[in-house]
Amino acid sequence: MRRMRRSLRIVPAELIVVTGGTGFIGSNLVAGLEEQGQTDLVVCDRLVDRDKLKNLGERELAALVVPEELSEFLDRNAAAIRVVFHMGAITSTTETDVDRLVATNVHLPAELWRWCAHNGVPFIYASSAATYGDGSMGFDDDGSVEALGRLGPMNPYGWSKHLFDRMVAGWVEEGAPTPPQWAGLKFFNVYGPNEYHKGDMRSLVAKVFHRAAAGKPVSLFRSDHPDYPDGGQMRDFIYVDDCVSVMLWLLDHPHVSGLFNVGTGRARTFLDLIGSLFAALDREPVIRWIDTPSEIRDRYQYFTQAEMSRLRAAGCGVDYASVEEGVRDYVTQYLAKDDPYR
Repeated sequence: MRRMRRSLRIVPAELIVVTGGTGFIGSNLVAGLEEQGQTDLVVCDRLVDRDKLKNLGERELAALVVPEELSEFLDRNAAAIRVVFHMGAITSTTETDVDRLVATNVHLPAELWRWCAHNGVPFIYASSAATYGDGSMGFDDDGSVEALGRLGPMNPYGWSKHLFDRMVAGWVEEGAPTPPQWAGLKFFNVYGPNEYHKGDMRSLVAKVFHRAAAGKPVSLFRSDHPDYPDGGQMRDFIYVDDCVSVMLWLLDHPHVSGLFNVGTGRARTFLDLIGSLFAALDREPVIRWIDTPSEIRDRYQYFTQAEMSRLRAAGCGVDYASVEEGVRDYVTQYLAKDDPYR
């Protein structure tokens, strides 16, 4: 324990802290920061999952901090910290331990928010499109207390993310202390390298790649909705590189704060997604239709599409990859390689 604490006494000129940095979006963010020339990178994460450590296999880090030591690390290095990217969370949509979700997805970001506000450090955190629930209220990233109060997430994970968004909205409207820059990012259906540890929470592309590459049928849900044909269910699929581009843009524009959707603004069908996968493999699609599992049928979303006007109005001009472009890059540069990690 003493050795760990001594290792926390590092004070380079500027530190960028990424919590959840061994995870999917977090590790891609670390790679993007490194590619941009950022060198003093600090990752905070738990180290029990060896598969996740592969996500940082090629990264150069200033420090790797376990969550239990994060508070001490921040206090010791407060003068050197440039920004905190909070990507760490319990992300499973099937998690049922609400106490655990609250501790990780609500209390921890609240502590980091207060620390950043007190120390004048920008704070950029991951929210989720799961906060929109069944989509009946639309997908407008209005961050006001009133607008957020109309949303109804459908699972405990979405509820925990939504609760923190609402807390932030309350603090901002009450005039409570805030970080000099803050941004909550409602990520939509993200896919891309370094998601392999996520199990059933991986994107469909990652789940079925090996079957498609072997010429085997890929399963898609039949539709139980009269307005959507089989495979016509729609999502706003966004390549993880584009999520990283948004976060790097925010880092370069410290005057921009708010709650923002991070999607492409263009809903595409699951047939489009799987067709892009087979096209990247130069194969004809082979699809097997299966019934939507009864346990999720009444909560199944048939359409998601991010409203992107607020982020565009703030000046963010990221050119989002189409499904065809993103899936082809994912397949050819990662999934089909011996080393699929970024």
